[in-house]
Amino acid sequence: QVQLVESGGGLVQAGGSLRLSCAASGSIRSINVMGWYRQAPGKQRELVASITRGGTTNYADSVKGRVTISRDGAKNTVYLQMNSLKPEDTAVYYCNAAVEPWGRRESNYWGQGTQVTVSS
Repeated sequence: QVQLVESGGGLVQAGGSLRLSCAASGSIRSINVMGWYRQAPGKQRELVASITRGGTTNYADSVKGRVTISRDGAKNTVYLQMNSLKPEDTAVYYCNAAVEPWGRRESNYWGQGTQVTVSS
């Protein structure tokens, strides 16, 4: 079993910062890409940022310059540092990881989501 557990969401004023964390646990042989997605009410889930095992990052245009994704391979954890937050960043943020469990093929796993609310 593989689990992704997010933490760090909350309520923040516009211009503020939040740091999200997502820890993967279970019978993990390797983790390839890790990423953060978000879904606002009435909207489709969208990619915020992703990072490969080698450290290559990718960001949505809407967050470039304000958000930094990083990962700690030893801890199987991915982070999302969000600065200069805007009300339009309000959404449920989901962690995603391409995980190869021991004895099984690589699959996509999702966290339960953490709410980020930015007040104006």
